[in-house]
Amino acid sequence: MTIRTPEWVKHAVFYQIFPDRFARSKPPYNGPEMTVALEAWDAAPTLTGYKGGNFWGIIDKLDYLQDLGINAVYLTPIFQSTCNHRYHTHDYYRVDPLLGGNEAFAEFLAAAHDRDIRVVLDGVFNHASRGFFFFNDILENGPHSPWLDWFKVEKWPLSAYDGNQPANYVSWVNNRALPQFNHDNPAVREYIMQIGEYWIHQGIDGWRLDVPFEVKTPGFWEEFRDRIKAINPEAYIVGEVWKPAAEWLDGKTFDGVMNYVFAGPTMAFAAGDRVVMEHAEIPDYYPYPALDAPGYQAKIEELLNLYDWEIHQTQLNLISSHDIARAFTVMGDDSASMQLAVLLQMTFPGAPCVYYGDEVGLQGGLDPDCRWVFPHEAQWDTDLLKHHRALIQLRHQHPALRTGEYQPLVAEGSLYGFWRKHDEETVAVLVNNGDRDRTLDLSQTAPALGDRWQVLYGPLTTTPSAAAKGTVVTVPSRSGGILTRLEPAV
Repeated sequence: MTIRTPEWVKHAVFYQIFPDRFARSKPPYNGPEMTVALEAWDAAPTLTGYKGGNFWGIIDKLDYLQDLGINAVYLTPIFQSTCNHRYHTHDYYRVDPLLGGNEAFAEFLAAAHDRDIRVVLDGVFNHASRGFFFFNDILENGPHSPWLDWFKVEKWPLSAYDGNQPANYVSWVNNRALPQFNHDNPAVREYIMQIGEYWIHQGIDGWRLDVPFEVKTPGFWEEFRDRIKAINPEAYIVGEVWKPAAEWLDGKTFDGVMNYVFAGPTMAFAAGDRVVMEHAEIPDYYPYPALDAPGYQAKIEELLNLYDWEIHQTQLNLISSHDIARAFTVMGDDSASMQLAVLLQMTFPGAPCVYYGDEVGLQGGLDPDCRWVFPHEAQWDTDLLKHHRALIQLRHQHPALRTGEYQPLVAEGSLYGFWRKHDEETVAVLVNNGDRDRTLDLSQTAPALGDRWQVLYGPLTTTPSAAAKGTVVTVPSRSGGILTRLEPAV
């Protein structure tokens, strides 16, 4: 079958926002549900406290995001919940009042779309929460609840809060706060389908689906795709799948997944033995062991062989997220490693996704430490911000960096390179993760690509080749950059 994915995603640069922590502004009105005690904005994040980030704060930051070059936003859950991360959903039709409710979200969505910024929401459809009305009715009414078959009750009594007693119902990873839906129940299935459709009708541009592999009901996600695409064929459906995901990316289910299979090797190459293992060992994405250029090329070729090219162009390519320690911290707070990883991220096929604050050097270990608030401007790493901004702008300006074919160029020791070609435009990306400068004679390495090249970005230098009419490139230690071909190949 011909695989079709949303065209806009191929040209998107995403920004992932954790709404409680990104920005807060004074609400235009103060409902009693919003006048509550909050943690100090700059205090260390906790598992339970709220910082009070809201949609008015995000609206105030849209100019900043637009200047950075962001044209798509992925929001972690926004619906009413009893957790600051909001994966414990109470009401799928109500935006959390601390974020400003449905009215503030509608205002944000309109403001984002006015700037041509797409908005993707997080769909937590594997499980709900103890406060979700239908499950709460079971807790109140026991076996007499009319919604008994919406969940997986095993025996009585249920113990939703006392950890000394068996829960007696199925919950996600045995967390009794997260009762798991019975997706085999047609009513549950229809309920979730209608939630997905409702928010697409409200104007969102897609769904990121939380732990979709936990839903075992045959055909569930295929139906979800069909119904969402029937409303908006260009809606983006991206799954949280950490491992190779061919079964989900055959054109019948998702348009892409969160590309942890890219993130791990990219950090293992960019940082090498600088990776701090205490931040990397628990999550299942492997930014270790250290990789040299041939090792990285092998990982990338393995990844590129997994899926159809159409799918690769709509993968969500991240190096940080709310579920892992921040890339800067994982890579030993090393600026050069971070810049190399971002260079590889911004020039790889698929949609790059910047986790809020990464672009200004925000640090943090594993949850909840990876969820600090967006820092004050005085604390920004301005060099890293300029690096992000420049690479994002280059990606927007050069079609080869978005949809051009991807071919390896060199993988020797510490030097890795590839070229990307779109119509008559060819660019080459070179990355040196080693501690000494490296040189490459492009006329010898890739004679078919042409002789004349110039530096598009980075501290690379070029000199004429002595052996032939060509270009020798020097890549300084712990750096990388982009070149563009000055003339088409003969």
